[in-house]
Amino acid sequence: MKYFFLITILLLITGCSSDDTAASETPIASDTDGAIYFPPIGPDDWETVSLDDLGWDTDAESALLDFLAANGTKAFLLLKDGKIAMEAYPNGGQKNEAHPWYSVGKTLVSFSAGLAVQQNRLLLNEPSSTYLGTGWSSLENTQEIAITVKDHLQMTSGLDFNVSNMNCTDAECLTFLNTPGGFWYYHNAPYTLTQKIIGEAVDEAFEPYFERNLKNIIGMEGEWATLGFANIYYSNARSMARFGLLNLNQGQWEDTPVLGDLEYFEQMTSTSQPMNKAYGYFWWINGAANHRLPGSEQQFDGKLIPNAPDDLIAGLGKNDQKLYVVPSEGIVVVRMGESADEPTLGPSGFDNALWEKINVLINR
Repeated sequence: MKYFFLITILLLITGCSSDDTAASETPIASDTDGAIYFPPIGPDDWETVSLDDLGWDTDAESALLDFLAANGTKAFLLLKDGKIAMEAYPNGGQKNEAHPWYSVGKTLVSFSAGLAVQQNRLLLNEPSSTYLGTGWSSLENTQEIAITVKDHLQMTSGLDFNVSNMNCTDAECLTFLNTPGGFWYYHNAPYTLTQKIIGEAVDEAFEPYFERNLKNIIGMEGEWATLGFANIYYSNARSMARFGLLNLNQGQWEDTPVLGDLEYFEQMTSTSQPMNKAYGYFWWINGAANHRLPGSEQQFDGKLIPNAPDDLIAGLGKNDQKLYVVPSEGIVVVRMGESADEPTLGPSGFDNALWEKINVLINR
């Protein structure tokens, strides 16, 4: 049924024509003064701002668009202080086309966990078995209760990642390897279980909780779809941009404090543990002195994305799905489509190349 429902949703929301140029459906020229603009809920009349008004390099726009088109991009959005500065749909992309977020969707789950914490329904330092029940893994009881909710959020569960399917959430796939909290590895199964943890904490399924407390408040579209063990979010680029804008404003949508717990927001978007300084709670953090990458136990020196601003936070998904939020620049960037490089789970060389082009555009 979920597959049928997803196909129905995709058919309903992919009926618009392709547009390869920077545009909005209802362009409204306006100046920016640093104040954050929030698009209305419902009507798709998102305000725009011209590159000329921003003082950006208009000559760099075509080079950026050519680069995006040559690298499998199907949707690209760049917001400045909430207004659309660039919007493009190359390679046959469509404005209302739903794309999979893949691991960018982890940021939705982290944010939702913060909402449950804010409501005093979820405790980060509690064993995850408080919410999942005992026996959710193949660990001994003392090992299982040592894994906290926070360990799931920061990828330090200690579960063995040397398994044939790291997405598998069956108990037999979840065995002991490291002491929880002492080793970082990008393991999808503990992430997926976080959705169940949140659902048990708030006493309802994760999806309706997410819709009522986050999605509907900021006017997002999209649906979750179960693909194997994974639960993947699908939406158009503007919905991802809405979520990016919410995080640019530290969890507040206009006058509504969606996530008013600023302590949790700071924890979520800052280094969460010492093993991978470029990782928060399912968010990637730029500017740290070193970082680790999905699929590797190696530590690399230097910033995650050298060409990007130090204060960038990012959701990074398979096949180069990108959500960048840069508070110092008032910028949100969304990129969706096919893989630009070899298929990857997180950061790739494409991130750095894309930021080289963006830097020229914004005179950075």
